[in-house]
Amino acid sequence: MVVKEELLTTLKVVKRTGKKVDFDGSKIALVIKKGFDNVKVLEEDDEVTKYTEKDIQHVYKEVISRIEKEFKGEEKIKIEQIQDLIEESLQKKGYADVYKHFSEYRDRRNQSRQLFSDEKKLHKFLKTIEGLGLKSANEDNNKRENANVDGDTAMGTMLQYGSTVSKEFAKTYLMKNKFSEAHDSGAIHIHDMDFLSMGTTTCMQIELDKLFKNGFSTGHGYLRSPQDIISYSALAAIAVQSNQNDQHGGQSIPAFDYYMAPGVLKTFKKQFKQQIYDYLDFESLLDFVNMDRVAKEIDKLNSIEVNIDDFSNFYKESEKLRKLFEKSYEKALQKTNRSTFQAMEAFVHNLNTMHSRAGAQVPFSSVNFGTDTSEEGRMVIKNFLLAIDEGLGKGETPIFPVSIFKVKEGINYNKVDKNYDLFKLACKVSAKRLFPNFSFLDAPFNLEFYKEGDYKTEVGYMGCRTRLMSDVTDLDNQTTGGRGNLSFTSINLPRLGIKHGIVLKEREKADMKAFYGELAELMDLVKDQLLERFEIQCSKHSYNFPFLIEQGLWSGGEKIGPNDRLRKILKHGSLTIGFIGLAETLKALIGKHHGESEEAQKLGLEIIKFMRNRCNEYAKEYNLNFTLIATPAEGLSGRFVDIDKAIYGKLKGVTDKKYYTNSFHIPVHYNISIKNKLKLEAPYHNLTNGGHISYIELDGDTVNNVEAFESVIRLMKELGIGYGAINHPVDRDPVCGYVGIIGDVCPKCGRKEFEGIPMERLNNNCNC
Repeated sequence: MVVKEELLTTLKVVKRTGKKVDFDGSKIALVIKKGFDNVKVLEEDDEVTKYTEKDIQHVYKEVISRIEKEFKGEEKIKIEQIQDLIEESLQKKGYADVYKHFSEYRDRRNQSRQLFSDEKKLHKFLKTIEGLGLKSANEDNNKRENANVDGDTAMGTMLQYGSTVSKEFAKTYLMKNKFSEAHDSGAIHIHDMDFLSMGTTTCMQIELDKLFKNGFSTGHGYLRSPQDIISYSALAAIAVQSNQNDQHGGQSIPAFDYYMAPGVLKTFKKQFKQQIYDYLDFESLLDFVNMDRVAKEIDKLNSIEVNIDDFSNFYKESEKLRKLFEKSYEKALQKTNRSTFQAMEAFVHNLNTMHSRAGAQVPFSSVNFGTDTSEEGRMVIKNFLLAIDEGLGKGETPIFPVSIFKVKEGINYNKVDKNYDLFKLACKVSAKRLFPNFSFLDAPFNLEFYKEGDYKTEVGYMGCRTRLMSDVTDLDNQTTGGRGNLSFTSINLPRLGIKHGIVLKEREKADMKAFYGELAELMDLVKDQLLERFEIQCSKHSYNFPFLIEQGLWSGGEKIGPNDRLRKILKHGSLTIGFIGLAETLKALIGKHHGESEEAQKLGLEIIKFMRNRCNEYAKEYNLNFTLIATPAEGLSGRFVDIDKAIYGKLKGVTDKKYYTNSFHIPVHYNISIKNKLKLEAPYHNLTNGGHISYIELDGDTVNNVEAFESVIRLMKELGIGYGAINHPVDRDPVCGYVGIIGDVCPKCGRKEFEGIPMERLNNNCNC
């Protein structure tokens, strides 16, 4: 339990600048924690922290006790005096190695202060970049904020230097102190702070049809409009890669099948002409058919579904010529189908290998598909799924693009639906490869904007979960494409639960009035921080984003002049407030999470509804798209719990793990049926209009039980889930390439585990 500090409420801390601030014991705990974190030991070839939270608490309590004793009745204490007490306590408690690191670090900081006149600003840079080049990427939660950056490579390390300096610059020069202090204390987390000064936006739903119509420039050359499916897929990958360099988040394609279908038709027309010509030439019949007229007739086709009788004028009553046209059509379909598979395979391979951002990343990419019922669109969907099923060059499961199959009644959900076979195929592929995930257009909050026959009104998700649909700034244009999230910041909900709940045993009943009061204050703080960042983004020009804006990917970008500000188009994006750890929040408040009791579920929905209503109020007040997101945790889940553990110690069910549970999820370790888990999580999808996802864990080889896999997807749909995925083990033998569940022996080649190269084990799990 944290040491009580009632006697210190009137004590002021005098900073080196002479400014007086209220005493805050949590900041002392953070300083002590950093001192302990710097002392590592080598364990199984990895450097790990030597000490536990008990050691941190041991010293922390000693320091607080001495302050209470030695400064009782005093009005102020200097920051240097607090640091002296920390050093003395470290020595007294026998932490000589921690004392040495702390003291040396303090000396370096004192020396640095003598070199610069503005300690508050410039020295934050030095504090942050110390040791950056000496640590590996797995040592710091901050380095996992963009999960696909390899911080151990040369370019990855260079990006980390730039990221670190940029982040400190943003804290010092671009944001109010109250925002950076809230971030540093772990009360909130400002995502992608290192990109704040650049004014970049987070993510984008790319409308490829706009780029394909007239071609586009990447800044290093102009690419013509594509004329076959191979070119379509190549340019799609280039577009994703190019836009990644203008944003700090991911790139999504909201209607991949619709965008690629014209490429299939163009390819088919070429093939049909060529096959007729080749057969006529082989049979020496070219003189009997006017190929120019045939070509013109083929150019008029608007589908690959052709009635050969429509070409009867060219073969008249010749049965031989009729069969030649039929064979040409069948061969053209075969070749088009083959080209489409090759194009989809190339697209998948490209997005798993092509680099962006100085070569340190592959683009975080997502594609939404499944609802185009044209024969061209169906060919795209089928072959894209088959390319995922095939895997990469050695059978590896492709991680990018994160594929999302859009489920919709009347299109692919029921047996009578035209794309029902593709829904079945999607389930089969996902049972083998973890992907695709599934979005549900019939969920009430997605169906609200859907207009039958208009694919632009189908919601598109980012692979991570981000969702953008409604637009309060343009009520006549409720579509996904050409927009994206501007930025988002997450709130540490569990800390509020700890402070105002029963977990510290300071009260018998949670103080919900104080909880909601502080939550409201934090949300107001985050709202103001997002608005401050929005102003930075709006102050930029189109030339700052040569692809995103100048090529018109962001809707309206092509109309922006070189000296225009970007507010008029960026206002269509979303400003998003997030949260993680609802389960731990409830445990801290009332002793049970929402999987354990109806009372907790009711309270959980009440909390998230409170947050959503407040976002709605911000949207109305500022006429901007404030939304609520169930935050994708990544490194944040570990960052929050590390800080809270240092302050409050290890609290059962709250800070006793290495992470806080992902957003509103039922904890992954809790024993609950699939139906009940989804039933409890489904209402939160309706409240989190900025994005959400629900995961289900399945054991065993789902390839051999696709029916059970499909039943879970159907359950998600029927319960009103917006976006869902199924996690299950995916093993691969890198020697023979077998993919499936592998025990001690590979079922294909008989090779035993650890005979040479180890088996690969994959599970798309995220503290779900």
